[in-house]
Amino acid sequence: MTYARAGVDIDKVSRAHRAIARKLERTFRTRRGKIGRPIFPIGHYAGLVDIGHDKVLSLHTDNVGTKMIIAHMMRKFDTVGIDCVAMCANDLICTGSEPVAFLDHISLASPDHTIVGQIADGIAKGAEEAGMAVVGGETAITPDLLQGQVGDLIGMAIGICSRRELVLGDKVRRGDTLVGVASSGIHSNGLTLARKVLLKTHRLGERVPGLGRTLGQELLEPTRIYVKPVLELLRKSEVHGLAHITGGAFSKLDRIVSQAKLGATLEELPPLPEIFRLIQKTGHVSEPEMYRTFNMGVGLIAVCPDSEADRAIRIFGRHGQKAFRLGRVIERNGIRVKGTLVS
Repeated sequence: MTYARAGVDIDKVSRAHRAIARKLERTFRTRRGKIGRPIFPIGHYAGLVDIGHDKVLSLHTDNVGTKMIIAHMMRKFDTVGIDCVAMCANDLICTGSEPVAFLDHISLASPDHTIVGQIADGIAKGAEEAGMAVVGGETAITPDLLQGQVGDLIGMAIGICSRRELVLGDKVRRGDTLVGVASSGIHSNGLTLARKVLLKTHRLGERVPGLGRTLGQELLEPTRIYVKPVLELLRKSEVHGLAHITGGAFSKLDRIVSQAKLGATLEELPPLPEIFRLIQKTGHVSEPEMYRTFNMGVGLIAVCPDSEADRAIRIFGRHGQKAFRLGRVIERNGIRVKGTLVS
């Protein structure tokens, strides 16, 4: 089984992203010489616009994806709001920006106060963890559009940073250390493949050996939010790049190291969490496919000078997040996991 066969072809998605970016970047000229002038091409973790006085506004939007299907099947929506915040806030911090505000868009086929209330609870909890204010949003009831489908949950977040403190990857150097930070599980990517593999042989309410809880509970474990330790890391240490490991998994690291025309190799991987073992075994998924689809226990990667790696590990540890040396930056282009090219 592959992610493409499950319905999500990462290569086609990447080509679509590039085609869209080429069209949309024509609009940059509308702000030339004005407040709000874009200062970086589309394709990083956030859109960046100059707001004057050495300040940059960072903007990002994302959704929970097909994790909403699992929430619907479990009739449990109190964690997907956390995911929605995490997917936005974790991407913002990968530019060195501090997340400050959040907007949500909840789309349902019919009004359901219980679902909306649970989602709102999760959004509030995630925003508090990320240090953001939820300043508005939209709840859309669109029965003809959704036609009985689950619905969607989308977030949009804003961050702020001084221009001189942006972390975009251009300062990455050969020999820099990759510090990985543990994920809380599957997070919010690869659920299409995981669902189609696992639900052929397991039930969501089934307690699976090795997980210590039901399969549904494992899949709904919310995405870890890395904002607080990363902000401390940026204040106290030298950081050359940050990568949130989401759709496309470790290939996401390429958007960071490629800014310096370099590559990376991941060699010291942490023990594989049981959920990924289960997906790989049940679906007969190849190892390269796993590392191109899932976070495999690594939710964030910080790129820093080797002399700063131990300090970074300690900072994450103080926030209750396990961090570890994962690999290094190399001159050869591309991202390699245990010698296999994934990007």
